[in-house]
Amino acid sequence: MTRSYVQKLSTILLDAITDKDPLVQEQVCSALCALGESQPEEALRACEEHLRLHEKLAHPYRTMILRAMETVVSNHISELDKDMARAVILLASSEMTKAKDLVWDWQQAASNVLVAVGKQFISTVMEEMLSKLQPGALPHYFVVRTLANLSVSNAFGMVPFLTSILNTMLPMLGTAKHDTTREVLCYALQHFSEGTLEYLANLDQAPDPTVRKDAFASPMSSAYDILFQQWLQSREAKLRLAVVQALGPMSNLMPSEKLEEQLPKLLPGVLTLYKRHAETCHVSKSLGQILEAAVSVGSRTLDVQLDSLLAALHAQICVPVESTSPLVMSNQKEVLRCFTVLARYSPDRLLAFLLPRLDSSTERSRMGTLHVLRHAINSAAAQMEVKKPFILSAMRLPLLDTNSKVKRAVVQVISAMAHHGYLEQPGGEALVEYLVQQCALPPEVEKDGVSETGWPDLQREQPQTAGPSSEELPADSVRAVSVRTLYLVSTTVDRMSDVLWPYLLEFVTPVRFTGALTPLCRSLMHLAQKRQEAAPGALLIQYDGNVTLPSPYAIATRLLAVSSSPYHGDGRGAASLGLLNVLHRDIHPLLGQRWATTIPLLLEYLDEHSADTLSQKEWEEKLLVFLRDTLAAVSDNTWVCQLSLEMCKQLPCYNGTPQEKPHPLALLQNFLYRCVGTTLGAASSKDVVKKHLRELLETARYQEEAEHEGLACCFGICAISHLDDTLTQLEDFVRSDVFRKSTGIFNIFKDRSEVEAEKAKGALMLCYGHVAARAPRELVLARAESDILRNMFQCFSTKVLGVKVETKDPALKLCLVQSVCMVCQAIRSSAQASCFHFAQKAELVAQMMEFIRAEPSDCLRSPIRKKAMLACTYLVPLEPALEEQVRADMVHGCLQSVMAVLPEPEGDDDHQEPLYLDTMQALEDLLTSLLQRDMTPQGLQVMVEHLSPWIKSPRGHERVRALALSSCLLQHFLEHLHVSALVPFHNLGLLIGLFSPRCADLWPATRQEAVSCVHSLLYLQLGYEGFARDYRDDAVERLLVLKGGLVHSDPATLFHTCHSIAQIIAKRLPPNQLISLLLTLFEGLGDSDKNCSRAASVMINCLLKERGHLLQEKVPEIVSVLRSKLQETWEEHVRQATQYSVSLLASQHCEAVVSSLLGSPLPFDSQTCILWRALAVEPSITAQVLELLLQKMSRDVPFKESRAFLLSSCPGRVATLLPLAATCALSEVTSVAASAPAVLELYPQLFAALLLRVSCTLGVQLPRTLQAKERRATGLALASRNLDPCSSAVDTLQVMLLRGGSEDVVQCVELGGGWESLRTSTGHEEGVARLASAMAKFAGPRLPLVMKALLCTHSSVYEVQRVTSTAFLAELLNSSVVKDLMLLESLLDNLAARQKDTCASVRRLVLRGLANIASGSPDKVRAHGPQLLTSMISGLDDGDDPQSLVALEAMLGLAKLLGLVEPWDLRSVLLHVAVRIRPFFDSVGWAGAGGHHGPPQTHSQPGHPGTCFLALLPLPLSLSSTCTLGPRSCVTIAPSLGPLGGSCRLPSWRKRHVPTSLASLSSLLQEKMDFRSASICLFGHLNKACHGNCEDIFLEQVIGGLVPLLLHLQDPQASVAGACKFALRMCGPNLEREDLAEAFQKHLQEGRGLHFGEFLNTTCKHLMRHFPDLLGRLVSTSLFYFKSSWEDVRAAAPMLTGFLVLHVEPEHRQQVDLEQLLAALQLLLKDPAPAVRMKAAETLGRLVKFA
Repeated sequence: MTRSYVQKLSTILLDAITDKDPLVQEQVCSALCALGESQPEEALRACEEHLRLHEKLAHPYRTMILRAMETVVSNHISELDKDMARAVILLASSEMTKAKDLVWDWQQAASNVLVAVGKQFISTVMEEMLSKLQPGALPHYFVVRTLANLSVSNAFGMVPFLTSILNTMLPMLGTAKHDTTREVLCYALQHFSEGTLEYLANLDQAPDPTVRKDAFASPMSSAYDILFQQWLQSREAKLRLAVVQALGPMSNLMPSEKLEEQLPKLLPGVLTLYKRHAETCHVSKSLGQILEAAVSVGSRTLDVQLDSLLAALHAQICVPVESTSPLVMSNQKEVLRCFTVLARYSPDRLLAFLLPRLDSSTERSRMGTLHVLRHAINSAAAQMEVKKPFILSAMRLPLLDTNSKVKRAVVQVISAMAHHGYLEQPGGEALVEYLVQQCALPPEVEKDGVSETGWPDLQREQPQTAGPSSEELPADSVRAVSVRTLYLVSTTVDRMSDVLWPYLLEFVTPVRFTGALTPLCRSLMHLAQKRQEAAPGALLIQYDGNVTLPSPYAIATRLLAVSSSPYHGDGRGAASLGLLNVLHRDIHPLLGQRWATTIPLLLEYLDEHSADTLSQKEWEEKLLVFLRDTLAAVSDNTWVCQLSLEMCKQLPCYNGTPQEKPHPLALLQNFLYRCVGTTLGAASSKDVVKKHLRELLETARYQEEAEHEGLACCFGICAISHLDDTLTQLEDFVRSDVFRKSTGIFNIFKDRSEVEAEKAKGALMLCYGHVAARAPRELVLARAESDILRNMFQCFSTKVLGVKVETKDPALKLCLVQSVCMVCQAIRSSAQASCFHFAQKAELVAQMMEFIRAEPSDCLRSPIRKKAMLACTYLVPLEPALEEQVRADMVHGCLQSVMAVLPEPEGDDDHQEPLYLDTMQALEDLLTSLLQRDMTPQGLQVMVEHLSPWIKSPRGHERVRALALSSCLLQHFLEHLHVSALVPFHNLGLLIGLFSPRCADLWPATRQEAVSCVHSLLYLQLGYEGFARDYRDDAVERLLVLKGGLVHSDPATLFHTCHSIAQIIAKRLPPNQLISLLLTLFEGLGDSDKNCSRAASVMINCLLKERGHLLQEKVPEIVSVLRSKLQETWEEHVRQATQYSVSLLASQHCEAVVSSLLGSPLPFDSQTCILWRALAVEPSITAQVLELLLQKMSRDVPFKESRAFLLSSCPGRVATLLPLAATCALSEVTSVAASAPAVLELYPQLFAALLLRVSCTLGVQLPRTLQAKERRATGLALASRNLDPCSSAVDTLQVMLLRGGSEDVVQCVELGGGWESLRTSTGHEEGVARLASAMAKFAGPRLPLVMKALLCTHSSVYEVQRVTSTAFLAELLNSSVVKDLMLLESLLDNLAARQKDTCASVRRLVLRGLANIASGSPDKVRAHGPQLLTSMISGLDDGDDPQSLVALEAMLGLAKLLGLVEPWDLRSVLLHVAVRIRPFFDSVGWAGAGGHHGPPQTHSQPGHPGTCFLALLPLPLSLSSTCTLGPRSCVTIAPSLGPLGGSCRLPSWRKRHVPTSLASLSSLLQEKMDFRSASICLFGHLNKACHGNCEDIFLEQVIGGLVPLLLHLQDPQASVAGACKFALRMCGPNLEREDLAEAFQKHLQEGRGLHFGEFLNTTCKHLMRHFPDLLGRLVSTSLFYFKSSWEDVRAAAPMLTGFLVLHVEPEHRQQVDLEQLLAALQLLLKDPAPAVRMKAAETLGRLVKFA
């Protein structure tokens, strides 16, 4: 390749560097770099020449070129010769110094070039730079900066020059007046010093090892004087920073004497900069370097400066660190580096300065001091070793600090101390205790603002509700840091093992360390396991001398108690149990084997649950079982008594602050009470048991209600083993002084002691209740009345002046009710309960009912009524039985108390919801127990009578509750039904009549409960008929299915469900109960709930229809009732009677009735519709009605042209009234289920007539009179149906199909949106096709007669009917049913006759139908192959279709047929088809849109005559840039030429006017996209058909199509890109190159994304490997796409060219016209799209291969 080519290529790229888009500039720069990779010297020479010749080129573009040169030089420095290097150096030097003013980017880029060249040619660069550095004259800014950068990038090469440079520069320091010059001189001195220090640090590798530090001492000393004494005093901040950055490294090169002399001035001078600069990082760095230099020379004057140094540095370390500020972070590191130097230099002075500041009044000072102290401990460990006691003593003050940030810093210091042995010293325990205290801090805040340690969180301004992650610690919280520190110190610092063990055990038992238990237990477990490994079998805890250690009993009690809240405190349950397991030998020697089995099971249970899923009650019971197992394993009364003593001692520790809800500590205390009871129950010493029980009663805090439950549980559990002792202690306490105090009757106020006495009474009653519930049942019966109940009532009531006075305290009432419940439940569960005569039963019931009546009836305030009803429930089964009136009063009182309770508003008092549910359950249990006493139909009737007023209540919530209770009672009655003889269920009709209308209640819950009631009643009837209890009736079970449909409140759904329920009732109801049911339902017609009234009428009609034949004697009575209701309201029973009348009338005068009804005003009102539907009741009448309506619909014309249509071009068709009315009537008649036989009889005629009716009503409007009437009816909500002509026809067709048994057809069309499509002109054909497909699939046997009715429409005068029928018949060929029914031949003949139709749509649909044979009857394609291919070719040549849609259909059809026709038939048309479709590849592909791209020049290719097929080319429209598009404007579509070139005269239909509204233009573009997609897809099928037998002439077509297919992979339309993928996969085998075909298959898989660049690269590589001779042809073809109207295709075309060039061998370059290619790419560099310009630049970079 000649040099001129490289120069031209470079020139093009360099000219493009001025692009306005930064991304394009970057790509051009990358192309220049690529050129440099291949031809570095040529690229550099071109850049150098371009910059030299274009002096006026703006500096931003010069900068880009210089950046490219820097990249080339950096990558190929070793390949450059001296001449080239010198030229580059001279250019860069000139560019850098051309402008005297600073132009930073430009001059910096030139400087970078010099630095890059200097890595190899340092001498040449220095020669040029030194020429710019003349004595006596200030050099250019970037000359100095370049020298500075060279000294760092090539220290070995630069240092030998530094002496002369410094000698030249030093005199300039005094003459430099401008701050900018001074800054760069400081920059140079800084880098010179850094380079020198690097050189001296690596003398063993240096070229001149004789260089010494002394050689630079004098220049640096002279420079120092000027910098420090003059420049540092400047007002310019940048200069001062530059000076101080230079002074740091310079201080290491200064003479030691000079440094020692200057330190008293230097250090204060640097320190003053802290006050003058906000960003102090560079100051701190320089200060650290100066301090290192001073320490290295053994400076004595540093001592004098220490105080000021420490003060300044301390102020810097106290600056708050912002994580978003890297400069502040960097400054902190540099300051700490300074402290490290000072700590090693003088640790005493440092500590003397720091430690007093631990008591500073400012937070920042204390935190900064701790930060420095921690750093000193870590970085100067040797110097601090002897200072440990001093530091430990000073840390006492920070331990008292309450600031959270300071606390976190203290914890970090403790961590550092632990690693360096500080905590082993005396006083280290205080630090450990402090660490544990921080671990015990509340994790954020618990719910209700109370920490888990038991005290309110006072640090919060306002309480926050904790969310699900409320116990997750923030990453930087004090507690989180402390927890991590404690664990790390325990597990990773071996020397801390003896310090922490067993000292940490002292923190386990105090309650104030509860929050730290989890980390404590984990650390102790680790420490204990290490000791076990060191000394297996030995005790872990040695109590000799360790009087402060907790006892084994205290440890066991504490860990067991806190385990009851296992997920609090980061999972303290698992940690506590784990520590218990480790300490088993120390707790008791016999526990090892037992705990080794039980504790892992508990831990596994915790792992299987979470805080949300764990049952607290179940977990506590498991822990109590664990405790009982432990006590049994020990079996030592002394040990058990000691453990119980310890438990009692720890009880007061959990006394929490009073709260509305149970306090966290109170929960632990209650569990510990239960543990005490369990332990006392295992004790064999009665004296110990009595003593502890007495102490518990005396010390309990009765004012705390939360403690009552725990105390009562303790006594109850203890009573299991010690009932007598427990009752004795309780009775003695009842008789004690606590209860002796009485109150005068006139004393209104109670003092505090009496209030506490009342609380104590409540606790005592609970204790009695729990004792009864827990004690052995055989012992409870004897004590229930004499001891337990007597003492309970003695506590509840007192005597004042001899008068018995009962308390009104709700809490005391609740305690009594709860205790009575437990006593009664205990009696009832006893085995001797049936023999027990409960003398106090009536008295207790009366007392409970008194409590219930005293409760407010409109709201729930306490659980008293719930507990009282539970007590009554337990009392009812006991003997003696209650009197009937007592039972009735009980039911009435309970219902009145509960049913009327008002529901809570949505979102209010959510805590009341559980109480309400529990209260309802208690009421249900009570009613069930009462029903159980009388399990007869009469007993059931009595209970329902009690509920009946509530069932009919006007208030919805009362009905819901009543129905729910009724359902439960019926279910209970059914489950416990025992029928000894076949007896009638005499009140079944009455009960069903009461419940069944409620199936349509306004409240969904009521509806479902009503169904449940009916379900139970029907099974009760089956039971009374003798069926087994487990018998399941299919009809009755269907009620449960219908129950689900009652959730929604849609009236139609409700009444349909009610009808279904009535059908089931009718099937299973005994005949003798029918009349009673009907009479009850008639009463339900007047229900206040209109829904229930309507449901009653629905059920009445259903019963009359289903079982009316049984009511022969009662029919007059029933009809009389229905007639009377007809005058009052139009309910269903009235309509039923009317329908019967009309049906009778129509049986005599059918035609007159039909004519009369057709004369009714449109739209039909509801009454008219009812009458029409009545005509379908009798099948004998329905067929006559349908035939008459068909005649009426077909006799008149479907529409008339309006005057507006005749006078203008706008369509205006108005429907005629008679066919419209007949259509509406057909819909009403066929909507009735009884019309099915008649519809089936007339199925073909109805289907064909309605389908053609749909086609004739597309776009047809109503007459104006009907339009106005319909609007009025819609406004008044009177319209019963849609009167739109087309919609009414479609709806009628749907109804007819449903009634004709074609439900699947309707559903199938509906799923595809076919019914909606049928109503629109644009989607009508698609809708017809979906309908035909569904008919073929689900209604095949009906097709012969349907086809016969439609075949005759080919001569219809209405074009729309011909289109519709053709579309239907064409789609039928898509199914095999046509062949199965032997209709194929006749259908083909009919379609062939329509191929000459004057309507293009008909011709198009004919082709579609012929193509459908490929999918419907593929085995018949070969037989009709010639005919089918001829039709398709004729369609391709159709010249009467201005939009070429017939040709498009032909292409789609050919794609289906190619694989099925005979190869010989295909061979004759293969090339013809390929040539015909190629022009369509690029439909709308070239634009001249906007006038930007002109059409490509004519270019003929081998095998593609330029004039053979352009007459058929559907190419893009060309819009003038000056035309104005309006709603009525038109443009001329002028096709431009595609890549196949040629010139010809287009036929007249090719130039046409089309509307240019946005909608029509979008439609046109969509059509063109379809052309591209279809033609490319067909091309793929042509290739597929030629696999294995591709002739050379067709191979030419394949090769010629590669470029369009590859580029259209980037087509903006996804369907076109997908078609290209398919076509390329099919082309692969015909190219006969396996690797190329594999690449197509791999990258172009259907449904997968395509990495276009990677694929194109791979494809071009294979093409150039196998077909290098095609390079010129492929490149020249791609050139045409440089002018494509699609941006992505224009970008892909140069991309393809670039990859072809990349992979072809250089010897094939002669195939490419490089001049033409370069010119085209040069034009693309001016494309308006940046992406195109980028790809053009990228391709230019690849063309360097031909250089």
